[in-house]
Amino acid sequence: MEPVQPSDTDPSPDRVLYQPTPARVAATQMDAFRRRIEATHGVSLADSVALHAWSVANPGPFWRAVWEDSSAVGELGAVDLERPEAMPGARFFPEARLNFAENLLQRTDDGVALIYADETGTRERVTFAQLRTQVATLAAALTAAGVTKGDRVAGYVPNAPIAVRAMLAAASLGATWSSCSPDFGSAGVVDRFGQIEPRVLITVPGYGYGGKYFDIRPKIAEVLRAVPSIERCVLAPHDLGGLGKEDALAGLGPLADHPSAVRLADFLAGHEADALRFERLPFDHPLYVLYSSGTTGKPKCIVHGAGGTLLQHLKEHRLHTDLRSDERLFYFSTCGWMMWNWLVSGLAVGATLVLYDGNPMSPSPEALFELAARERINVFGTSAKYIDALAKQGVVPREGHDLGSVRAILSTGSPLVPESFDYVYENIKRDVLLASISGGTDI
Repeated sequence: MEPVQPSDTDPSPDRVLYQPTPARVAATQMDAFRRRIEATHGVSLADSVALHAWSVANPGPFWRAVWEDSSAVGELGAVDLERPEAMPGARFFPEARLNFAENLLQRTDDGVALIYADETGTRERVTFAQLRTQVATLAAALTAAGVTKGDRVAGYVPNAPIAVRAMLAAASLGATWSSCSPDFGSAGVVDRFGQIEPRVLITVPGYGYGGKYFDIRPKIAEVLRAVPSIERCVLAPHDLGGLGKEDALAGLGPLADHPSAVRLADFLAGHEADALRFERLPFDHPLYVLYSSGTTGKPKCIVHGAGGTLLQHLKEHRLHTDLRSDERLFYFSTCGWMMWNWLVSGLAVGATLVLYDGNPMSPSPEALFELAARERINVFGTSAKYIDALAKQGVVPREGHDLGSVRAILSTGSPLVPESFDYVYENIKRDVLLASISGGTDI
């Protein structure tokens, strides 16, 4: 079916596509935050534009307010901003002590923390209590393997629960996490991980895409030969709904001769009852290493600190996205894109993360909207390229899918063109906040 063309014939770029009611605006966390700033600092801020201007003029008090408003865990200290005139050289919260994983694992109940799905129909649910226990076990195993604060732990992993568990386990110890998607070639992985010299590599035997299984164990072997810093290569099982052979789901296969290679079950053995501990570290302690695109030589390493990442993501999730506890957050991403890191931080507000691995157009172009309807997703994130592809294929997701739970659609990767805005409002949903968000690997 051909997509419906916009009914609004007004060609003006200033025409209104979506406008929330005053009551809806007043009920947002952004507006509640604005009112608290007014009360706490004795200022008058008419709207979010005025709040933004105040935040730029008062960066230290603003970021402290974000911390306090979000019930973050740790100690900020008395100093908001050291050497504010210096760039580089300015330093936020120099006395702070915090742990990123501790903030993402505050919930310990039986609510759903992770919902995992792939194109084969595989489904997995992990509660907050289960996630905390799984992270504790993996963190204890990493400690036994010699990992400590300042070490690097790398993931060659799909967007699946193992990636979330591994990142949180590393962060709980003060280790730095870096990840690549399993579709990366071995040379691309070596170009990245060779620079950061990880002590442990967490990976899987293979991945599925477009109805096919890809065994990456030969690529893992090449990475192990080229990155001698890796002392332990932990191979986690990855259920692909029958796409992969049974031995590929659990066995070391061609990695059996590598002394560093071990199955996840063997790596975790004996640590199942260990308690979870969090190493509180300075605000700017390295949390993530991301990478530039590598278009001009090897990819450049970009380090992000724990405190800055936590506060920026709390601001974007709570204030900009109005994400709340028990809401369901989805962003189509791989572990090689910074939007995966952004997605995982949704745990800090108590939200449920919906993870999807595979081809977003398989088994049909409407696969992600079937997921949104089935899992009652509230915030649906994707790329501008994906929306453009839907429009070109004539996909009309509003027909045949109950998208009543979706209140926001986020797009990034590139600017969303005007025609894509029209497509979303006419063919996906009218009463929805469509945001072409910005950010990036480097900021």
